[in-house]
Amino acid sequence: MFEAIFENVRRIRPLIHNITNYVTVNDCANIILACGASPIMADDEAEAAEITALCSGLNINMGTLNCRTISSMKIAGKKANELNHPVVLDPVGAGASAFRTETALNLLEEVKFTVIRGNISEIKTLAYGSSTTKGVDADRMDQVTEENLNQAVILAKSFARKTGAVAAITGAIDIVADEKTAYCIRNGNPMMSSVTGTGCQLSAMTAAFVAANPAQPLEAAGAAVCAMGLAGEIAYQRLMPLDGNAAYRNYMIDAVYHLEAKGLKEGANYEVR
Repeated sequence: MFEAIFENVRRIRPLIHNITNYVTVNDCANIILACGASPIMADDEAEAAEITALCSGLNINMGTLNCRTISSMKIAGKKANELNHPVVLDPVGAGASAFRTETALNLLEEVKFTVIRGNISEIKTLAYGSSTTKGVDADRMDQVTEENLNQAVILAKSFARKTGAVAAITGAIDIVADEKTAYCIRNGNPMMSSVTGTGCQLSAMTAAFVAANPAQPLEAAGAAVCAMGLAGEIAYQRLMPLDGNAAYRNYMIDAVYHLEAKGLKEGANYEVR
């Protein structure tokens, strides 16, 4: 199933509008190119609607949130909704400050999202209105483990029901869920947490996968999460003794670039609950 999703990305090559953060914008562009799609970055409100209309999907990332781009996010999101284009939200740091939390909740009120991808603390913040985060990372007390996986699945399905979006909760164990079905994904490598922006890259890639498969948002998001995690595994195997997190980042992008549908089918490690 996931291999067909991936093949569609390579075949359709959707153009993805990204309103994302300046820490990881280059990596987001490169991961979109690596998976077979095309990126465009435009965050001024003067062109937000026009650029969105040219694209097949929209990725909104709150990583370096500022008042100037909030209006652009809303304009682009509403235009994408008007055109029935998929929209991905990455609520980076929701729960870390009132500004981020209020902005994320306001975006949920004004824009219909197809996928909301965040760590467990960010999703809890949006689900309950408050939580704790460590900067832009998940609180260790929140992290999904085998012991609390069932409760995390319940949260993901409930959040999906509440928002109408696919919930993609990423961490040591990833959960991608709509209100009825959850993929529990065990791809990835712990070293991915040593690279700034792997989550941002995943959100950008998720927008590409969903744009190429608009009728299957759950499966598209699941395929993107598996592909990114598998890339992390492949990249780790390439590391040489003197390589560090910078080389690892590049190897992950290379792994996505060279990934084939057959490899994704064989390497995807998930169960359905």
